[in-house]
Amino acid sequence: MTDFKNYNIPYEASPEYSKKTAYFSMEFAIHQPLKIYSGGLGFLSGSHLRSAYELKQNLIGIGILWKNGYYDQNRNQDQTMKAEWYEKTYSFLQDTGIKYQITIHSNPIWVKAYYLAPETFESAPLFLLSTDLPENDYLSQTITHRLYDSDTAAKIAQFILLGIGGAKLLDELNFNPEVYHLNEAHGVSSVFHLMRKFGSKEEVKKCLVFTTHTPEEAGNEKHDINLCEQMGYFNGYTIEEVRELTGMEGDLFNHSLAAFRFARKANGVSKLHGEVSRQMWKSYDNIPEITSITNSQNYTYWADKQLYHFMNEEDAGNFDERKRLLKKSALELVADQTGQLFDPDILTIVWARRFAGYKRPDLITRDFQRFEAMIKNSEKPIQIIWAGKPYPTDYGAISTFNQLIHLSKKYPNIAVCIGYELAQSKLLKQAADVWLNTPRVPREASGTSGMTAAMNGAINFSTYDGWICEFAEHGKNSFIVPVADYHNTGVSDQDAFDLENLYQVLENEIIPTFYEDKNAWRTTIQQGMKDVVENFESNRMAREYYEIMYKA
Repeated sequence: MTDFKNYNIPYEASPEYSKKTAYFSMEFAIHQPLKIYSGGLGFLSGSHLRSAYELKQNLIGIGILWKNGYYDQNRNQDQTMKAEWYEKTYSFLQDTGIKYQITIHSNPIWVKAYYLAPETFESAPLFLLSTDLPENDYLSQTITHRLYDSDTAAKIAQFILLGIGGAKLLDELNFNPEVYHLNEAHGVSSVFHLMRKFGSKEEVKKCLVFTTHTPEEAGNEKHDINLCEQMGYFNGYTIEEVRELTGMEGDLFNHSLAAFRFARKANGVSKLHGEVSRQMWKSYDNIPEITSITNSQNYTYWADKQLYHFMNEEDAGNFDERKRLLKKSALELVADQTGQLFDPDILTIVWARRFAGYKRPDLITRDFQRFEAMIKNSEKPIQIIWAGKPYPTDYGAISTFNQLIHLSKKYPNIAVCIGYELAQSKLLKQAADVWLNTPRVPREASGTSGMTAAMNGAINFSTYDGWICEFAEHGKNSFIVPVADYHNTGVSDQDAFDLENLYQVLENEIIPTFYEDKNAWRTTIQQGMKDVVENFESNRMAREYYEIMYKA
């Protein structure tokens, strides 16, 4: 029986990773059956916990058990997107028996802790908090219903639960971490619990580290400081005391700024993002040095091992056959969902990740004459698949998603899938010859979908942003859209520049190589597979967090 009142990880920690660490994250994408994630942040934290387990690090995860998950992406009668929320149940989670109270909006709220044991999905131990308890009133129960609830008060309550509730859970467990690691600023309310525990900001700073994922100042969460105070975010500290502790001015409480000012170390999630973050925050005082640890993904979970085997054996015939088999199988999912029956021998381009305006999912369609000519080319045909979840209230992104669905009705070689979660993500990477990534530079902090695409035999074709800047060698392991002068160029000019260059590379390099030089195509795939495992596998990332961020 696990002793949850004096908790230790249920395996012997490796000596170099013995420092006790608690990793706070709003979402974790551990495995398909556990639907408590929305996108990249969750994919990242899921791989981190998997690698922490493989390396036997003394690390536990602290998150929230979202009763309805993020949302279920379904279709309306006309095939357009429909967001729905359903109750999820998980028999594989253990009830720890731990139940305690926190205060939100002057009300005592009961919190229950559930446990994902390491052996269940081969991840570091994960504790998940829930307020969905009969002891709570209905409004309090709904705090843990929807990930990233669009209601402001609900979102602040969620932040309090993750931060103060998570820190209090660690006391209940008697785990006493030496490092509190905030993966994004959602859990920064924890510092107001730690202030009462340790007695001073200096003592809190000794044990707090912060990872930022946001490459622009406006993207950082801010809420009315008076509302935060009324809801109990500051754990009884007055607004005046909070201003003194955080240096916050004005009526908005900037969660990221507070995290920076309480952290002894901070990091961005790619080298470029580290540079962008240092530039972005340089005008603020009392900010720690912002280093960078590039996001990565877990080979054990994501990679197709057979592809790697045939590559290592230099067995070109079986390598090609394996990739074709993966494509054929994955394309059956697309046919089942959309009725579009794709050919595994045709060049297949996939754009799949969170739908957001800056990621420009529809960029390739914006020169429609050129797009249609490419789509209708029977000599060197292509197939395109889109998938991904917009935020359920991001109506601009939902509109783009629906426009692509209507477009797909006109052409048999265009498909738009719904339900982009872990399992589908892996299948679409297996379906892809080309993994298309089109964020507007420099707005992608890191991005990780292209890493796992490479692990499944797809070639990255991307704008020069995020992790790609550390990985890409054009024509050798990937294809790159040349960089626009984004510092001195307006958005429309940047988009036009990227669109023209995207087509230049597609028409003059990618499509001809796929159809005319199979050896060169295979060589590019395999170079990408090698490079991604050498430098962008999450064991490297988890190791660097201990070596760079967690050490005193």
